[in-house]
Formats: sequence, structure tokens, C-alpha cells
Amino acid sequence: METAEFLQTLDREGRLLAAAAEESGTDAKVPTCPEWQVMDLLRHTGAVHRWAAGIVAEGHTAPRPMADAPDLDGAELVAWYRDSHRLLVDTLAAAPADLACWTFHPAPCPSPLAFWTRRQAHETTVHRYDAEVARGGEPSPIATDFAADGIDELLRGFHARSRSRLRTEEPRVLRMRAVDAGAGADAVWTVRLSAEPPVTSRDASEKTDAELSGPADRLYLALWNRIPVPDVVGDRALVDLWREKSPIG
Repeated sequence: METAEFLQTLDREGRLLAAAAEESGTDAKVPTCPEWQVMDLLRHTGAVHRWAAGIVAEGHTAPRPMADAPDLDGAELVAWYRDSHRLLVDTLAAAPADLACWTFHPAPCPSPLAFWTRRQAHETTVHRYDAEVARGGEPSPIATDFAADGIDELLRGFHARSRSRLRTEEPRVLRMRAVDAGAGADAVWTVRLSAEPPVTSRDASEKTDAELSGPADRLYLALWNRIPVPDVVGDRALVDLWREKSPIG
């Protein structure tokens, strides 16, 4: 996907998130994040938006702390979230193609601008899903190519970092298969687990201990621990390991 497509997705998903929060009310429970209410979801996502916008706008080349969200609630909090989202979208839209700034994981990406646009599009989509589940009714769809990209970012980005807790005492091999995810063919990732950070490749030839599969949009949500894994073949203990160790801090 191109950076412009990620920006369009980010714009749409943030609007949907705000609309769902407005409909549900900020005191609604978020079933996919059991300790949260919608107010926590808005505060978190809005703070992340402003943090990312600041890194891009100011060209920070090193990590910077995230500011606390304001102590708002109700309509004022929804309005603050909308402002945060708009600030991020406008900042990314105005940023130069040769932007130089800090990024934080090694997933393949052509530039810092592409990194931040992609990362925030996925951040917002997952939390839009949370907000729509809290509201009730059928959540908005997630495009197949975007979902497959998000799986790739999670596996070859977040879990390629030394901070990943997805480890095993003995080497294991876990395969993820997004069914019919691209040009009529499945998209496949092979994750080699050990006492070191996971190593993910797009090689489907290796024998595995378990395979997690499903339509790209369902597998995407499952790997972000929002829904059960659609289909599992092999050692189901690796699904439990994923649930326990894969959340991103």
C-alpha cells in the first residue's frame, strides 16, 4: 500500500472511532479491552495521535515522552479526540516526503513518513474496532490488503524488537496464514520462536508446530487479541502463548 492510502485510511478510521464513541457515550465499557471504558480509549488514542504528530512536525530524532491526556469526559473528550486526530492527519499530509525523524520498529517501510502514516493507520483501526464493539452493532469492515499489511507490521515490526516477550524455551515454529489475502493467493508468515526475539519470514516451506489461519481481516483482529483465532491446526498451546505474550506495551 502507498502512503497516501494509509493516510486516507487513518482519516476515515479516526472519524469512525469518534462517531462510535459519541454514540456509545464515554462511560461505555470496552469489551475488547476489559479494563477500559470508552473514555480511556479516547484518551489513549488521542494522546498517541498528538505524540506522533509532534515527532513528525518537530522532526525529533530520538524518543520523546507521551503527554498525558486532559481530564475531560463526555462531549468535551470526544471533541478533544477529534482535534487530536485532525492534528495528526493534517501534520502527516503536510510533512515532506524526505522527512527525517525517529521511528521505533524495523518493519520494512520506505521512509519515516511512510512509517508513521502506516503505524497510525493501524493504531486507529484497531481502536476504532474497540469503539464500535463498545457501541454495539456490526463493526465497519477492514480491507483485505490493509489487514494483511497489518499482520506483516505486527510480526516483522513489533515482534522483531528486543522488547518482544513472544519467546519459548525450546525452538518452535508458528505459521500465520491470511486466506486469500492477495491477488487470489494466501499470504503466509513463518515465525520462528526461541529464547531470542522471534524471527519472521515469508517462507512457507518450513515444517511448523502450529498454523493460525483465517480471512485476513479476522486474522488481523485475532493477532491483536480482539477476537478468537479463526482456525488452528497443530499445537494449540502456541495460541495460548500468543494470547499471553504478544500484547504490545
